[in-house]
Amino acid sequence: MTSDSTQQVSSLLESAQGAYRATLIDIHAHAQKGLAEAQDANDNLAPLQREVEELERLDYPQLRDNMAAVMEKVHQVWIGSHFHCKPCWIVVLLQEICNLFIERSRTFLHGQEVMRGLLSDPAQVLDDVRVVTLTLQTLKDKYIHHRMLLEQEDGGVHRWEFPSHLVFSRLDDFLVRLQSIQEVYRVRLQFQLEQVVVAGGRGRMWTGAVQGVCQDFLRQLQILADCQSDASEPADQTFAQQASVFQEHVSHLEARLVSILRGTLDECHLPSAAVKLVSMFSPVLQRAAVRERLRPQLSKLVVMVLRELDQVRALLVAKGKKDVASKFTAAPADTLRWTKQLVLRANNVLHNFQAVQHLCLESCETVRQKFQRIADTLLDIRSTVRQEWSQQLDCDAAAVLQMALIQQQEQGMLGIPCGQKLEALLSDIKQASWEKDLELRPQTAEIMRCGRDIANSYLSLTNVVSSFNQVVGGALPVELPLIQDGLEEQRRSLLELQNKTWTSPDVHELMEQKRQSLTVFFASVNEARANMANMCAITQGWAALPLPLIPSSGKFPEKGATTESYTCVREDAEQVVQLTKENRLLYSVKDESSPEWLAYLDHVDQLVEDGILQMLLHLLNLLSQNMSPTSSGEALLHVSLQLQPTGSVFDPPLTTDDLKSFIADIYAAASLPPRISATQQGNYQEALRNNAKLVALEEEVMQHMHEVIEEAESLKADLDRFSPLWQSPKRSIMNEFLTYGRRLEEGEEDVDEAPPTLADFQREINALQKQLLEVNELEDYDLVNGWVQVDLQPFKDGLRLFINNWITLYTLHLLNLVRHSMSRRSFDDEEEEAEKSSGRSFPLTETIMLLETVNVEVPEITTLLQTGGHLVAEARAQEAQRR
Repeated sequence: MTSDSTQQVSSLLESAQGAYRATLIDIHAHAQKGLAEAQDANDNLAPLQREVEELERLDYPQLRDNMAAVMEKVHQVWIGSHFHCKPCWIVVLLQEICNLFIERSRTFLHGQEVMRGLLSDPAQVLDDVRVVTLTLQTLKDKYIHHRMLLEQEDGGVHRWEFPSHLVFSRLDDFLVRLQSIQEVYRVRLQFQLEQVVVAGGRGRMWTGAVQGVCQDFLRQLQILADCQSDASEPADQTFAQQASVFQEHVSHLEARLVSILRGTLDECHLPSAAVKLVSMFSPVLQRAAVRERLRPQLSKLVVMVLRELDQVRALLVAKGKKDVASKFTAAPADTLRWTKQLVLRANNVLHNFQAVQHLCLESCETVRQKFQRIADTLLDIRSTVRQEWSQQLDCDAAAVLQMALIQQQEQGMLGIPCGQKLEALLSDIKQASWEKDLELRPQTAEIMRCGRDIANSYLSLTNVVSSFNQVVGGALPVELPLIQDGLEEQRRSLLELQNKTWTSPDVHELMEQKRQSLTVFFASVNEARANMANMCAITQGWAALPLPLIPSSGKFPEKGATTESYTCVREDAEQVVQLTKENRLLYSVKDESSPEWLAYLDHVDQLVEDGILQMLLHLLNLLSQNMSPTSSGEALLHVSLQLQPTGSVFDPPLTTDDLKSFIADIYAAASLPPRISATQQGNYQEALRNNAKLVALEEEVMQHMHEVIEEAESLKADLDRFSPLWQSPKRSIMNEFLTYGRRLEEGEEDVDEAPPTLADFQREINALQKQLLEVNELEDYDLVNGWVQVDLQPFKDGLRLFINNWITLYTLHLLNLVRHSMSRRSFDDEEEEAEKSSGRSFPLTETIMLLETVNVEVPEITTLLQTGGHLVAEARAQEAQRR
């Protein structure tokens, strides 16, 4: 419009008064107006556009802090623009700004997915909804702020006269929807009952009921979360309908929870249990409907809290009545501890109530006042006790500081007069140090200041006195003369502390000197007593030495065989001598011939003699017990019964000689230790020679030996019934048998000869086999008198040999007859020839059969069986039938 061509056309039309001149002027005016409006928009709307673009780049939580800048730009547009200061235009601008923030808010809340958070992270979604609500509310607040500013500027010339609802109608609808979403999420958090577990006798039942409510609530949440509507869109009414249905279900669930809470609270008899239960359901109780329905139960909780405070006060009153004039006669420290426990108990009751006081605000003042009265009373009591305790401690400290450190007692003992009081005072002061508000008066402060030194010195003094009394009280009659001079010196030294108190100068250093001096003396005496105790243990241990009584050979050891068993006795005796010499040095005995030292040696000598006596008594008694017929242990001796040509004998022989030698060897142990006493003559064996107990035990042992010898001889005499087997002459007996067919009795003469028949041979052989069976049935071992084991196996073997020799004597004669008969006759005419033969020949078949019964084989029988075995077999059958 300002170009040269346009200006020429305008001049031509103006000069010519053309019909298009008015049109051209209008076009020019419109262009000018549009250019002015564009410039106005560039000057006023561009800053607002840049601010909005800047907001779009920010995270949503940062928008709230930049709302003022946006409304400030809108404010500047309204008062600075000539074309955009119209209400209709500014309303549209504000509506678009609201729409922008609504869309940002929906994007921040994930739009249609906003309800999915009910099942995943309700707390986070609820926080996001609150952020959105605060952000949008801030936008409205900033709008109101600038609206008020416009009314105040220039007399209200530029004020906004349009209604606010025209700007915020959609934003208000969105805020209402946010409130609905927020309420749903708040209910979700209030009904978080998945982890609730109710204790008590019927806790399982109540827990099950709560879980039932929880499951129903979760099902309703699932329905709401699965809704396809967009909860962030105010125009979508589907969500509103579903939220209304959800709230109806929540009302039913509230009624069920109220019933459950009423039942559980009625079963709580302690305020702590009720408070714990109320705290557990605290989110649900935030709902006014639930809290109002539980008003009676909450009132009961207040009553329980007040009753608990009344019990605390009752304990306090009872204690006050028990003590005279309300003064606590118990130990102050105990009283302070008791009152502290009451304070803690009252504080615990108050703390429990404070956890639920927001549910019953009308009772807060009553509970607080009652607690305050109890706290004030306890504070007064504690203050009084502290004051009296402080005064008593100071009096006790003054008394202890003035008492003597040591005093002499009966029987030469020493004592600490201030001991018990000092221990009690130190204990009280230690307990008093734990009380911060306790006043420490001068004497108590003095004890407190040097309490560590006094405690250490008292401990040292206690050890000194205890050591001295131990030396005096534990002294043996023979030991006391040896340490008398040292005791008197130590007593005089310690009695110097009679004139000393805990406040005396250098008392701790002096006490340390006494302790060191007595320690040396006490160590010397204790070492000597330890040596004496060691000597007692050595000599008393001899009775339990594992000395072998009977070696593994099963017979009494020969003389001197137990010498090695007493090696330890000799070594122990040498140790006793060495310990005695050490004690002479420890007791500082200079004259070994002094009556005191000789008496001490006699005492040690008696210990050794008693130890040897107990050892001998132990050995003899053990030997007597093992030799007793009633002994249930293993056999003490092992012997065997041997069969010799001269008869049966025991190996080794059972005599008293070996036992006497063994007993003499036991007594020889008494001569091993050297004699300790310088006034006694001879060794310990001579001193114990006529001891009545040893003599009685020795006689008892010998009596057991005589008894076993007698019983063993009886056993041997019983077995002598087999003596004819080894005493009878075989040749003469056999000749008698072959001549008379039997053995002649003693004195039998003029007997007719009668050669033996085959039946006579069989009779003799059967008798011998019967004896062999009787020998086999004998026991292999026999326990004589319960402690001597006799091995009969050698005797039985000898008898078997004799019996087999006799059987061989008869069978050999028959075998010779069979061989002689077979060499002269053939098998065919055996029977005929046998019948014609003399009495010295027997039927061949029967003879062979008899030999077979004793397991004697005829070598020539093989040929005989090959030629006429059927005859032998037939004969055997006839013999079997005959039998």
